[in-house]
Amino acid sequence: MSALPDDDPTRGLAVARPDDPDLLHLAVVGDTYTVLLSGEQTAGRFALIDMLIPVGAGPPPHRHDFEECFHVLEGAVEVTLRDGPPVRLEAGGTVNIPANAPHAFRNGGDVPARMLCTAVPAGLERFFAEFGDRVDSRTSPAPELTDEERQARLRRAIERAPDYGMELLPPS
Repeated sequence: MSALPDDDPTRGLAVARPDDPDLLHLAVVGDTYTVLLSGEQTAGRFALIDMLIPVGAGPPPHRHDFEECFHVLEGAVEVTLRDGPPVRLEAGGTVNIPANAPHAFRNGGDVPARMLCTAVPAGLERFFAEFGDRVDSRTSPAPELTDEERQARLRRAIERAPDYGMELLPPS
C-alpha cells in the first residue's frame, strides 16, 4: 500500500513552447514575460515564466511570501538580495530567492538577457497579468508608454501586490 495519493487522471502533460503565440506574453516593467506554465496547469504548485530582460531593465526592489528561482539562459543579470552586493549570473547560472527576502535583478550587460523564473507556489503569473500589457510574442518589445501610463501601471501593481503576497519597496 502506497503512502502517496492516487494519480489524478484529470491532469495530463502540460507542454509549452516559448515561441507559441497562444501563450500569455506580457510586457512588465520594460521586460517581456511569457507564462510557460501557469498555476492552472500545475494545480497551483508552481509557475514557470520565460523572461526577456532588455539592457538596463529589470524590476524595482520587492519581496514576496513565495520562493523564486532564476536560471539564466542567455546574457547575464545582476541579482541583489537584501542589502548585499549584486551577484552577476551568466548563462547557465541559477539562483534561489528565499521567501520574504527583499531583492531585485537588473540586466547590467550590453545584450538582452533571458532567464527562466520558477515561482513556488504559483500566482506570480496572475499578478503580472493584473498590470502588464499583452504583447504578441516572447521577443516582442514592451510598448512605448507615456509617463502617465507608466504611473498608472505602477499604481495598479502597488494596489494589487498585497493580494499576491507581494510588497514593492522603495529604490535602494
